[in-house]
This record gives sequence, C-alpha cells and structure tokens, in this order.
Amino acid sequence: MTTSRASLPILITAWSVPALVLGQFALLSGVPLIALVVSSLRNSQPRALRWWSAGLAAVYLGVLALWALSPESAPSLSKSMNPAVTAFFVASGVAVAIAHHVRKTPKAS
Repeated sequence: MTTSRASLPILITAWSVPALVLGQFALLSGVPLIALVVSSLRNSQPRALRWWSAGLAAVYLGVLALWALSPESAPSLSKSMNPAVTAFFVASGVAVAIAHHVRKTPKAS
C-alpha cells in the first residue's frame, strides 16, 4: 500500500472549500467544490475519493436546499447557517481534504 501525493491544484481546491465556508463565503465554495467533484470523477482518481467528494457535494446541496426553501429570507447562505451546520460543513470539507492528502494509488493490474 503505497501512497502518492495528490496534485497541488486538487489539494488547493479541496482545502479552499472549508476555508471559504469559514470566511463566510459559503455560496462561493460551490465553485471549487464542482472542480473537486469533476477532478474526482476522472479515471486517475481512486474510487474512494469519488465517494468522499460526492459526500461533501451532498452536504453542500443539503445546506443550499435548506437555505433556498426556508421561509426566512437570509441575505446569504453563510448568514442562514447556524454554527452547528457551519461546523459540520467545515469538518466535512477538512475530512475530504485530508482524504485527498492520504490517497492511495490505484493498483495497476
């Protein structure tokens, strides 16, 4: 089981999602999240990273749906999230970024 380093753009993209949420730019964090999901779907990525990235996308879409469907009209996604949701979103983003750091190379058969 050898590990290899992920490419620098993927790591920057993975770490920018929780950083943008912490910086109160939660809606904007969808842009690097889309790039992360697309890069995870490429054939060169291990299958487990696809699940991690899809899980983070599901968290983002859930938070976005709650904001869009809520009867209150919060001015932004960041302002509509309570601290527990923000902490869960950031923790999910950090977990995905760490998973990209310790990814395993696919076995060549």
